[in-house]
Amino acid sequence: MATTTATTEAMYLQAVGRRKSAIARIRLHKNGSGKITVNAKPVDAYFTTVAARTACHAALDAVGQADKIDIEALVRGGGNNAQAEALRLGTARALCLLNPTFRRALRKVGFLTRDPRVKERKKPGLKRARRAPQWAKR
Repeated sequence: MATTTATTEAMYLQAVGRRKSAIARIRLHKNGSGKITVNAKPVDAYFTTVAARTACHAALDAVGQADKIDIEALVRGGGNNAQAEALRLGTARALCLLNPTFRRALRKVGFLTRDPRVKERKKPGLKRARRAPQWAKR
């Protein structure tokens, strides 16, 4: 799932994070300045809500690497919040590849656990997954 790849400019670690239908592909650059880019935009321009921005920085803050590592992310699918949480999971997984001692701190705050909840499929004869047609007596 996660691999180490060499590029012309620098080494980076690669990981994937998922939440609902959002998928974030993460590239973690070791010698950086704390810059996070999402789909070629700065994180503050891509995520407008404070909660989403906080989720993006949370994994780096948990291990104290916020100003030492650059993150490049490609995010697809899902909503704003799900994309931010997918980015957080991917970042946490990449940090574990960088330094296995980070695993304990990230596990403790719950950043390495993938949230398995996804939208339930629609069933035949129902309006949504569980919503039955309204019953009329007459």
